[in-house]
Amino acid sequence: MAVSYGKLAIIGAGKVGSAVLNSVLRMNIVDDIVVINRNRDKALGEVLDASHTTAFAYSANASIRVGDYRDLRDAHIIVMTAGPSILPGNHDRNTLLRKNIEVMDQTMKEITAYTREAILIVISNPLDILTYYFQKKYDYPAGRIFGTGTLLDTARFNKMLGDLCGVDAKNVVGFVLGEHGSTSFIPWNTVNIVGVPFDRLAEKFGLKEPIDKERLLRDTKTIGPRIVDLKGYTSSGVSLAACRIIGAILRNEHCVVPVSTVMQGQYGYSDVAMSLPCVLTRDGISRVIELPLDEQGRRDLTVSHDHLRALIDSIEG
Repeated sequence: MAVSYGKLAIIGAGKVGSAVLNSVLRMNIVDDIVVINRNRDKALGEVLDASHTTAFAYSANASIRVGDYRDLRDAHIIVMTAGPSILPGNHDRNTLLRKNIEVMDQTMKEITAYTREAILIVISNPLDILTYYFQKKYDYPAGRIFGTGTLLDTARFNKMLGDLCGVDAKNVVGFVLGEHGSTSFIPWNTVNIVGVPFDRLAEKFGLKEPIDKERLLRDTKTIGPRIVDLKGYTSSGVSLAACRIIGAILRNEHCVVPVSTVMQGQYGYSDVAMSLPCVLTRDGISRVIELPLDEQGRRDLTVSHDHLRALIDSIEG
């Protein structure tokens, strides 16, 4: 069956899945949405609630319905949100590994029974491990399975740095790369605002003191867990990150965003998935960009790689 280029399937109707559903509707980028959830009543409740918003002028008249895995046969994009998330007081996404491998394994069996053409976006954590493990296990096309990765971390970093310099975050050019987790890093030599390199930002933007790199990186890493502790979960940021990816694919943007992809020789590695700048098109990842990392960036990349590889070894061994 041919792929329908306006069809999105969301697997999981929990807090993140429902947030993705509502965010996609607000952005008017999809006209056919299927929600798949083990508890069909929960999925139906979310679908009914969301469908009523299409009566308002600002919302497109999209088709929204509860479905099952057979509906994946002609889906263009599948968003995977199923499985437990971290809870207040538990900030380690890797504690979800065993359970979410079980959940995603069941899901991947269903997905691959109906399609290998759809682009699969992984949000479930730990997404770097899940992305690598299941791309390899099910031989899913590498450019068509990837995680939201450090896209949200990057948005948080850009917002914080923009605020420090008194500019819109959208004028910040800088990526958080590596693991979506404790070993993520910022290649500072590539960070700039309208061409002004990071080490000259304080001077050019009239800051009273130099920007504390370590504090900025630490705050970028800890703000997500802090949100979980404050409200019990995160949903708004990650749903917009997913929508940024969905929109880029549907509009065939050729934009560059950091997403978690199985490495294929970048920086000499091919045995993990981690976030690198990727060019997104209608067909998924068309190209992975190797940034010119300095010596510190290379060391940070190695730390992230070794940590992820150890986790993969723990489930493959």
